[in-house]
Amino acid sequence: MSPRLGICGVDEAGRGSAMGPLVVAAVYADGDDGLSAMGVRDSKRLTPKAREALYSEIAGSYEFRVVRAEAWEIDAIMAGSTLNDLEMDLFAAACGGFRALRYYADCFTRDVASFSNALSARLGNAKVIASHGGDAEFPIVSAASIVAKVERDRAMEAVSEKYGGIGSGYPSDAKTMGFIENWIREKGVPPREARTSWEPIRKMMVVSRNSKLTDW
Repeated sequence: MSPRLGICGVDEAGRGSAMGPLVVAAVYADGDDGLSAMGVRDSKRLTPKAREALYSEIAGSYEFRVVRAEAWEIDAIMAGSTLNDLEMDLFAAACGGFRALRYYADCFTRDVASFSNALSARLGNAKVIASHGGDAEFPIVSAASIVAKVERDRAMEAVSEKYGGIGSGYPSDAKTMGFIENWIREKGVPPREARTSWEPIRKMMVVSRNSKLTDW
């Protein structure tokens, strides 16, 4: 727990992916000035090279904390909960390492006020300022988005080294979905890093089972 009372920003990477972890990062700073001068911005607007460079600068000057949920953990939790509840818990876990005057967050639910109240309650009724697009609006959240994205990209690089090229891990990526489909067809089950609770993967598993039944 930091003894200072600055600001903390939190964001995620990998929420909607079909493969790989959901990564949440919280960054703590005395204020936004240094981050603004550094040139942080929404990680989605940066090249991988620029993200890595900014990640190194952030790591060298600021405190941050990263928490993650692996695909199989997400599947287990979602059997009795929701993705929003899981992510809210991860946001609180990441932010909970820092005692801040204000916590800034990129809101991942429709209702910003309810989101802010829920995160505030998990942080002991702390001041939470959230918005849709917070990763572009608040430099402290931009920094968190960069850390989360780089950490997830590194995790996916490790997955790619294990299996070969698998793409980005997102359902919109034909390479990723083709890899998962072929794996299920050959092995009968998805790879461990795939989220079996996601509807496209469940459908692949149903098709695979039905195909094996018709083989008889």
